[in-house]
Amino acid sequence: MSKPFDMELFLKGVLTGGHVTQQRHIRQAKTIQAAIYDHWHLNNPWSWQQKHLTWILNHHLNQKIQSTRYYYLLTARLITLRLGKPWQINMK
Repeated sequence: MSKPFDMELFLKGVLTGGHVTQQRHIRQAKTIQAAIYDHWHLNNPWSWQQKHLTWILNHHLNQKIQSTRYYYLLTARLITLRLGKPWQINMK
């Protein structure tokens, strides 16, 4: 059995800010990872596409308040930065 993908280690190189902010991004990244896995069965961010992160913000989190969605947008942009992709992730 393989080990689950370590999202904290994945984001470690791009996390800035205080400890609480870093922990929020890690927690939200794990939530994003779980939602993408449940919907598309993709556990590893290296296999994700722009549509996966856009889906999170515009469909999976559509019942959340705007400020919560904004914080998830920031986390999605950190994931994009870590992947080295030129994706523009936006909310509707």
